[in-house]
Amino acid sequence: MKINNQPKAQMHSARDSVDTGALQGARRATEDAPVSTRPLSPSIDSEVVAVAKRRRFTNADKRRIVLAAAACTKPGEIGALMRREGAYSSSLATWRRQYAAGELTGTDSKRRGPKADPAREELKQLALVTRERDKLRVQLSNAQLVIEVQKKVAALLEQLEPSRKFASP
Repeated sequence: MKINNQPKAQMHSARDSVDTGALQGARRATEDAPVSTRPLSPSIDSEVVAVAKRRRFTNADKRRIVLAAAACTKPGEIGALMRREGAYSSSLATWRRQYAAGELTGTDSKRRGPKADPAREELKQLALVTRERDKLRVQLSNAQLVIEVQKKVAALLEQLEPSRKFASP
């Protein structure tokens, strides 16, 4: 087994070529200075970079990219197109399938989430009307109770009024 010392010699010579005096001087200058008095460079931005947002392609963009990819004839043109548009080749394959199925005809992509179901809408409307009916029934029973109380109070006042006539001559 033969050991090759050539890479070690190259690495060793690269390490010796660096000016260690300059590095140690710079290290000493920063070690001696207190942390609180070190000025921050105004060019350093300490802000946190915002998270990149995922790009969304409209159906018009997808259709345009698919047609442009179909027009590419030279090797590498599709790759350049995809880099220029910021899209991936897997997206292009999906868009080609969608284009062939006729799904890229509209201006906007399909809405996500549950689809509108007429039966479900009827059930929602029925539940709303039922809640409103129950609320009105409670209000009606409260109003009837108030009317009954008012009738009884009126009857009591009528009974008290004849006795008042005799008491105040």
